[in-house]
Amino acid sequence: MTNSRNYRGRFAPSPTGPLHFGSLVTALASYLEAKSCGGQWLVRIEDLDPLREPPEATGEILNSLDAHGLFSDEPVLFQSRRHEAYHSAVEHLLSEGAAYRCSCSRKQLQANNGRHPRHCRNSNAAISNQPSAIRFALNDEQRQWQDQLLGRQHHRVRAEINDPVLLRKEGFFAYQLAVVVDDIEQGITDVVRGSDLLDMTAQQLQIYHALAATPPRWLHVPVIVNEQGQKLSKQNRAPALDNPSAVKNLFEALGALGQQPPQSLLAGSVEASLEWARTHWRRGAIHLTDR
Repeated sequence: MTNSRNYRGRFAPSPTGPLHFGSLVTALASYLEAKSCGGQWLVRIEDLDPLREPPEATGEILNSLDAHGLFSDEPVLFQSRRHEAYHSAVEHLLSEGAAYRCSCSRKQLQANNGRHPRHCRNSNAAISNQPSAIRFALNDEQRQWQDQLLGRQHHRVRAEINDPVLLRKEGFFAYQLAVVVDDIEQGITDVVRGSDLLDMTAQQLQIYHALAATPPRWLHVPVIVNEQGQKLSKQNRAPALDNPSAVKNLFEALGALGQQPPQSLLAGSVEASLEWARTHWRRGAIHLTDR
């Protein structure tokens, strides 16, 4: 069991639309895992891409979390206010040779099987008249790590071919950089997130190492899918949560997490539902397949 005095978890949605049921399931799992360990649970808004973020989305997400009784133990952190920290991390990685400038287009990389036709990784000579992204220089590795729910994981990391973008050509910081920098800054010890992010873990472990930081423990929960077998997402037009139906939403989210809540909860309050959930939370009851 995780040391309760040190546990710090978080839920970090991107404000590309209102919270939907799949997001609620992940938020609830991360909240209950933290509370069952006597730890802290934080909320972070990953608002790094203003071109995809409706101005009302952040407020809608926070309102939905409040309606479902999921309150952050610390002030909400907004990535849009963290550019200085990300710039500092990028400069450090560049100075250590752990990152490089890349002017290759996505089309060029695809045509070259992921290899850089401009040999960006092996040269510091940036093409001055073309915008450049900054990529992390991965090491070839067969990474093994322990997931708190799924057990031992194995993932191959391929240098150059899998090198993730840290800073996009347009000037926007990328998820792979910001998530690591913020988890370090906030002292996050445990991350509960959807299994659709499982394959990113091995790359993130290398970024943690390059920043001389201890990575968190990870627990990947199955994602919720629609009738077509697609992950519930804003892109797939998942409906927004109905906040007045918060008790029913929590009941169904607990069921999706294999927790078998009693029908009597449906006649109660949000607070009563969460109290039951905190007391009866069983990580091992989570279904291991997407549903």
